[in-house]
Formats: sequence, structure tokens, C-alpha cells
Amino acid sequence: MGYRNLRECLDDLSRTGQLRVVDTEIDPRLEAAEIQRRVYQAGGPALYFPRVKGCRFPMASNLFGTVERTRFLFRDTLDAVRRLVELKIDPTQALRHPWTYRGAPFTALRMLPKSVRSGPVMSHTTTVPELPQVVSWPDDGGAFITLPEVYTEDPDRPGLMQSNLGMYRVQLSGGQYAPGKQIGLHYQIHRSIGVHHAAALRKGVPLKVNIFVGGTPAMILAAVMPLPEGMSELTFAGALSGRRIRMIRNPHGPALYADADFCISGTIDPDVVLPEGPFGDHLGYYSLAHDFPVLNVERVTHRPGAVWPFTTVGRPPQEDTSFGAIIHEITGPAIPSVIAGVHAVHAVDAAGVHPLLLAIGSERYVPYASVRRPQELLTNANAILGQGQLSLAKYLLIVAYEDNPALDIHDIPAFLRHLLERFDPQTDLHFQTRTTIDTLDYSGTGLNAGSKLVIAAAGPARRTLPTELPAGLSLPEGFRDVRVVMPGILAVTVPRWSAQSTEGIQDDLARFCNHYPANHPIAGFPLIVLVDDAAFTAQSLNNFLWVTFTRSNPAADIHGIGATITQKHWGCRGSVVIDARIKSHHAPPLIEDPAVSKRVDQLAAPGGPLHGLF
Repeated sequence: MGYRNLRECLDDLSRTGQLRVVDTEIDPRLEAAEIQRRVYQAGGPALYFPRVKGCRFPMASNLFGTVERTRFLFRDTLDAVRRLVELKIDPTQALRHPWTYRGAPFTALRMLPKSVRSGPVMSHTTTVPELPQVVSWPDDGGAFITLPEVYTEDPDRPGLMQSNLGMYRVQLSGGQYAPGKQIGLHYQIHRSIGVHHAAALRKGVPLKVNIFVGGTPAMILAAVMPLPEGMSELTFAGALSGRRIRMIRNPHGPALYADADFCISGTIDPDVVLPEGPFGDHLGYYSLAHDFPVLNVERVTHRPGAVWPFTTVGRPPQEDTSFGAIIHEITGPAIPSVIAGVHAVHAVDAAGVHPLLLAIGSERYVPYASVRRPQELLTNANAILGQGQLSLAKYLLIVAYEDNPALDIHDIPAFLRHLLERFDPQTDLHFQTRTTIDTLDYSGTGLNAGSKLVIAAAGPARRTLPTELPAGLSLPEGFRDVRVVMPGILAVTVPRWSAQSTEGIQDDLARFCNHYPANHPIAGFPLIVLVDDAAFTAQSLNNFLWVTFTRSNPAADIHGIGATITQKHWGCRGSVVIDARIKSHHAPPLIEDPAVSKRVDQLAAPGGPLHGLF
């Protein structure tokens, strides 16, 4: 069913038993977010909150709480969108299978946004303080819009087809913002709004912005879709919603989404930035306060019966995991046509998405060679790291398709086992230093600053991965509690991190690596992770991925047993060792407020309005 607006979506979920009305007053400060997180973790329904403390607008959450429900929302259009992607990969498919692709022209027509003179979103006016003030984590700097659809048009070429729709963080209150008059707009690097902002700065004019909230779920998903620069997300939203997106013509600025529930209109002042944040973000830590653009609010409007959709982010998996799953379903088959030689790419959600990419590439450069080593894989890796948001990856692990054509990139234990059996730690680690990483990743040397590591593996297995600790294993003084995480991987509890280092290598990291000769039995484990709590790290795959890849900066935090430098290439003869402890420059992890948790427990008790939800 192609929903025209959010209310139609909520009614459909209610009819099909996939929505629960929470008919008690809920506080948008911390309480609503904690309920959302718990219901998501339980695989529960979408939620509707008709009574919001201090606010006249109802709220809804967990619309995309399961991959199955996300598919349900787009059940009538997903196949059509996939067929368009297939035709993009191979246009001759339409000639060979005309009946299969008979609907493609109609889908393409729906991709064209429709220009209209007016729409429901213009019906009523309100103010920023009257909007739901959702605060997700105790130390957040204020209330945030967590499902914003931020719309801009190219100042050099205004119009719907040169527009950008992105999900950029919007802070409604707190900090140094003038209440009700200014809001914060945080966008990360490699986002297309930056191109529009740069054009406005070059012209010396304010960038005009419309922030939509609500409307068809297709607009929410389109806002996070990694489309090529210059391609309007409105086209994707039209295809996914099954109807053309209605945009209100605006002679004084960018168009307005007619069927949105809310619209905040304003301009980014070219001369003003203010601290935005902190905000509990999707890596599982707070992103701290930094200077970002400020939107001067000019007008806030809403449709009749407007509903405020929200989500909460934090340590993955969270609701936004469903976005990634659907986006991969749609775009994954196109990867080989976009990046030559690459068969599949997987941004690992449990590691915070950008910190860890897995990839399967080709290794065909010298098929006659008696000894195979990564060559084309390195070309593949450079191409991946040159692609838009993929360039923010911190760790890229890439293996050769030819070594196991049946390898499933989403089977993370099997992928890691395949890589660890084959890579050579002396030659197959390739660092990029002093480069860019994700804005939200504080493991590096500063905002957007850190390093990258490519580990490439090709050829037959060179080792059997151990599953038991070496007999009589001794540890350096102060080290304790060694755990086998999975075959070939150890976690070791290490003394608390301090800033002391020798020759640029953290003292405890160097002390551990220098404690063992390269031929020591512990080196049979090709990967060792030094952590604050080995039991927690080894408890689950998700714990290992989160700790290892969100708490380490490759160039600073990787050393090895039997380390070598040959022609400026770093490697090691024994284990690769990653220091994945919490460090003083890291952002703090997210922790719920105990009083709010107790209140939510009471609401979930037998007879309470949340009973049975989690």
C-alpha cells in the first residue's frame, strides 16, 4: 500500500495488529526513548503515544522496529524498486524479460515529484517550543528531532531535481540557541547538504532549509538512502511510496513537502556557528558538543491531526538497523556495477556501521601465479574507500571471491574465520594515516580525524585457528582473564589505559607484545584484543564487534608480536594486537537514567499500560 501520509500508515498498522496505543501520559524527556528502546529490543509493535507530557501533539515510534514490518510498509513497491535497480545494472533485461519488467515505466513515472500549489502541511502554524521535546539520553544537550527530513535545493540550480533530502541531526533546544528562534543543524562529512551549503557560502547568501517531520514512511527512508550526488531523493521516495511526492511551489525558497506532518523553515546564517550536542549517537557513545551551523527559524507549520514520529539511537542494534537492512536489499545487487571487481560490501551494524566494512572482491590479476597474494583486492579496497560514505570506513576487511564463492558476507563469524586463516600479518595490513573518519567516532586524533586499516586476504589457508588457550600461558604483570572470543581471536583484560607511551606505542600495548617471541604458542591466535573487560567482550559476537572497532584507531592502537618495518611497510611475524580499551579522549558510553528505568519498569508491571510489550 502506498501511504500518502503518516496517519494512513498508522491506521494500516493498527488494522493489522502491528501498533500498540500507549494510553497513559508519557514524558518525552527520557521516558519515551527508553520505552522505544525496550520495545525494539523485544521485537515489539509500533507505538502510538496520544498523551505527551507538556505537548498537544501525539507521537509515534518503532515504525521500522523489525525488518519484517519495514518490508510490510513497502510491500507493494519493493519488488518494483528492485526491478528498477536490476534494469540499472543490465538494461537488456527489459528486452529479454518484457513481462517481468512491464511495470518499470509506471514506477519511473512515479519517481517524478509533483509540483502543487498548496498542501495539508501549510494548514496550521505553531512554534518550536510547542513541538514534542524528545530527549533520548540523560546527558543529551537538549531535545532533538530524531527522524528529520532536511530538504535543501542547490543555490546555483534551484529546483526539485537538484534537491537534497537528508537525515541530519537537528537540536531543538538547549545549548546557546535562542529559544524558539534558533536550532542546531549537524551534518557529517560526505553529506550532500554540504555541497549546497558550500555553494551558498560561495555566493555569500544564507542557505534556505526546510525540515520536514512525518509524511509517508518512504520519505523517511529516502532521507537516509545513499544516492549519488546530484540525484534527488524525492525520486526514490516516489518509487518506494508508489505515488509521486507532492511538493509545494515556493517562490521565496525551497519547496515544501505537502504531506509532511510538520515543517520548520529557516535559513543557515553564513556567519554563525554554535556548539551542538552532546547527543547519544548510533556508535553507543555520546557525540560531544562541537560548532555546527545554526538555522534561524522563520516559520513552523503542521497538518491537521499531525503526529510526531521519533526514534532513539544508541549502541546498535537499534531501529535504524532496519534502514540498513532494507537499503542493502535494494542496492546490494548494484555494487558490482558501481565498483568494478567488488562482489559485495557489508557495513557491520553491530560495530557502528562506519567503523567496520567487510568486502568480497576479485583476485584475477595473475591467475597463472603459483603463489596467490592480494593484488586486485587492493585496487578494490581503494575503490571502496573512494565511494561517498564508504570512505568513512575505519577498518576494511576484504577477501577474494575465488577462494570461496559460497562465502556469505553477512555470516560474520564465517567471514572472520576465512580472513584470519589466510591473511599474512607481515604483508597484508595496509594503513592510511592522518585521514578522515566518521564525525561521530572519537577513537581518532580529533573531529573527523583518524586512520584506516585495510586487511586483505587471498590464497589458500595458511593456518588452523586455535580454539583453546596455550597450556601454561603466562601474562605480563597486571594482565589477567584471557578469553577465547572465537576461533583465532583472544580478548585479554588489561590495566586501565593511561596516556604514557614509548616511541608512539602505548606502554601496556608494547609491554604485552614484547612479552612474547614471535614463535610463542599465543601467536597461533592471529588476532588479540586488549580490553577493559574480557568476559564482556567474549560474551557475544556483538560485544566483540562493538568493543574492538569503536574503541580503536588503527594507526595508534595496533601493534604486534614480532613487529617489523620493511620499506616503510609495518607488519608482524606473530599476532596482530589491537588496544580496544576506553581511553581518556573517547566519548562516554550511553547509560540510562536509573529513575526513568524504574518508572518504565512500573509501567510494564502486570496491569500497567506497557505490560506485555517487553
